[in-house]
Amino acid sequence: MTFDVIGFGALNVDKLYKVNMIAREEEESFVIDFKEASGGSAANTIAGLARLGLRTGFIGKVAEDREGELLLSDFRKEKVDTSGIVVSKEGRSGVVMGYIDEKGERALYIDPGVNDWLDFKEINLDYAADTQFLHLTSFVGEKPFEAQKQLVKELSGVKISFDPGALYARKSLKSLKPIIQESYVMLPNENEIRLLTGKDYEKGSKMLINEGVGLVAVKLGARGCYVTNGKESHLVEPYEKKLVDTTGAGDAFCAGFIYGLIKRRGLYECGRLGNFVAARCIEKVGARKGLPRLSALEDSSKRLLI
Repeated sequence: MTFDVIGFGALNVDKLYKVNMIAREEEESFVIDFKEASGGSAANTIAGLARLGLRTGFIGKVAEDREGELLLSDFRKEKVDTSGIVVSKEGRSGVVMGYIDEKGERALYIDPGVNDWLDFKEINLDYAADTQFLHLTSFVGEKPFEAQKQLVKELSGVKISFDPGALYARKSLKSLKPIIQESYVMLPNENEIRLLTGKDYEKGSKMLINEGVGLVAVKLGARGCYVTNGKESHLVEPYEKKLVDTTGAGDAFCAGFIYGLIKRRGLYECGRLGNFVAARCIEKVGARKGLPRLSALEDSSKRLLI
């Protein structure tokens, strides 16, 4: 098997504006700082897994433009295989405009670009099948969502990890069912599981397990995470870290949790790993700058039981 984890989700350049406050209707605020970085939920998770020493690849789409080149070159720097990424000669690459206030809270606006053009016929099935885990996250458009559902149906012997994000969580449980019932692990946050199931995280997790999910890890932000496989459940304490920017914290959690699964750690330990990687992420501005390398996990090995 060539890969430990392949990601499949939107590829976006994050244009992050530090602002004095996030403006509401009829309000004005001002920009304090600006940073640009590669992003996309699955892409951030894959970058995090690559830094932890796993063999990673990606399925997605970019345009032949400056943003597309940035997304590809940043993956190559992290040693992520990019041969599953389609490069379109037309259109523009995806962009997310993020506004972050001085408390680290954020508002995001997505311009999906060619992400939404990705068609199932463009996916190399042999590439997608050559991995232990396939990690799925959301797209704005229907075409790539249909491609994800079809790919999950075609694959056998690959474990599906699924982080729905708010975009997919707003869809009905029924529309997500083709992915949910094939998922080895689902990684929603507290708001997403409520949107999806109408229940709190404990009852919502039970519902997802009844739909066929093997494990559920719910991201609870400053309260850590809740993990369950239907037999055992744990509320896992967070790591105390200075909050600078929450961008990418959930994606970082997924990297730590999936790393634990690949290394065959127990459910509680996987939750600890997820919390640790997320805590390191929020110390820096942007989704990837704070992502730790494997040495950071090894330094914390006594606490993390790695």
